[in-house]
This record gives sequence, C-alpha cells and structure tokens, in this order.
Amino acid sequence: MRFTSPPNPQTFNEQVWNLVRQIPRGKVASYGQVAQMLPPPEGVEIESYKAFAPRWVGGAMAACPDDVPWQRVINSQGKISERAGADKQRLLLEEEGIVFAKDKVDLKKYGWSGKDDELELKQDALF
Repeated sequence: MRFTSPPNPQTFNEQVWNLVRQIPRGKVASYGQVAQMLPPPEGVEIESYKAFAPRWVGGAMAACPDDVPWQRVINSQGKISERAGADKQRLLLEEEGIVFAKDKVDLKKYGWSGKDDELELKQDALF
C-alpha cells in the first residue's frame, strides 16, 4: 500500500477540524482515534482508510485554522509527536490541567471518549 492523500483533502480536513473542536478542555484524543470517529471518504476502502487516516488527520491538524484546539490531538502512545511546536503543545495542555508523567499523558485519565463528558457526569449524578 502506497501512502496517499484523502480524495477530497479539504472536505476531510473540515470533518477533522469540526470533530477536534468538540474535544473538551483538559482532554486529548489520538490521531487514530479522531480518524476512527470519521467515516471513510467515498471510494476509499476500509483497509486503506485504517492504514492512512491517522496520517491524514495529522495533515489536517498541521493545516488547521486558529479556532481548532490542535494541541488536544496527540499520538496513540499518549505523547506529543516530535516536531516544531511540540513545546508549545505541551505548555497549552498543561495550562488546561493535563499532567505529563515521563513525557506522557495518561490516556485513561485525560483521553476523550468522543462523548460530551460533562453531560455524561451530569447524567451519572442523576441516577
């Protein structure tokens, strides 16, 4: 399998950005997790999508508008991927209350489930 770009990069990027805008302050998601929450673009086989979509998400995050909380997307190991801006990303996450242990985020504690966590807590309190 050769690396490709999404068939319609702008449409895919906008889907990524809309999803990432939903990640609450103090939570993170991985590139692969974001990809799994989105449907494969039309004409892309599921296996190809699984293979390439996390990289496509990374590309979308590298090109995101200012209103997208890009810092909340990290790698599947709970780490910030090494690149320009990595120090700023860590600082922004720490300002949101995320604690790093050995350069890693505890995904069980700070990982976003894709649901409205605040709403979930309110519902849990009712029952």
